[in-house]
Amino acid sequence: MIVVTGATGNVGRSLVSILAASGTAVTPVSRGRRPVAVPDGVRHRRADLEDPESLGMALAGADAMFLLVEGAGAGLDGSEIVRVATAAGVKRIVLQSSQAVGTRPGTASHAPLHVIEEQVRRSGLGWTILRPGGFASNTFAWAGSVRSGRTVAAPFGDVGLPVVDPDDIAGVAAIALHGGHDGRTYELTGPALSTPRQRAADLAAALGEPVRFVEQSPDEARRQMLAFMPPPVVEGTLAILGAPTGSEQRVSPDVTEVLGRPPQPFAEWAARNIDVFR
Repeated sequence: MIVVTGATGNVGRSLVSILAASGTAVTPVSRGRRPVAVPDGVRHRRADLEDPESLGMALAGADAMFLLVEGAGAGLDGSEIVRVATAAGVKRIVLQSSQAVGTRPGTASHAPLHVIEEQVRRSGLGWTILRPGGFASNTFAWAGSVRSGRTVAAPFGDVGLPVVDPDDIAGVAAIALHGGHDGRTYELTGPALSTPRQRAADLAAALGEPVRFVEQSPDEARRQMLAFMPPPVVEGTLAILGAPTGSEQRVSPDVTEVLGRPPQPFAEWAARNIDVFR
């Protein structure tokens, strides 16, 4: 049996569906703050990573755990999470980390994730670490303005990053959870650079209607992001969006290596999710 934490998120929902469809016994876990929809025959459990002991019942009988942490890991005790998992009999952990742990070592925004990575590596369990770059699903933040006024506002409109489809992250995680990828760290990206302006155009193409792009200043974007992200993560994110390093703009081969096919482009993600923007 496989336990999936963060099961209501963009990666977690997809991962639970993939595992259930393959006939794998799966237990989705979340804090229950969002509506929980699970496949038939799958039972959701509530637990909070900030209270590792709350994971105990969900992990009983599990062979592997997908560990997804929010807020770049701030406030979490990775060693306690690992201890509880080990005590429950878990043999393998697949950790969703972040590309920035590797591309911007030592930065405050992702320092907690770096610590959790090391705690997972030293756990004595089988482990795989996934380091995705920017998510295609971050575009959901534009849904309200696209629905109400066919407008997108974002900073750094012509700076490209190879954003990754969360379904591809989930696909890689599903394979790694079954073994054969222990001791590996995978950097997960999309197939090509995509700018905010281009993503707005892809949404317009999927809608069949024009979508106007408005360039935000970094300060305007910062004020918006501070409403739902810790300040260090906001600053780290703006740095990546505005001045990505060469390694952050590199298209990684890892999705193709694990899945046996190229990663999905943003336009495909947009077409698949366009009802959210109508």
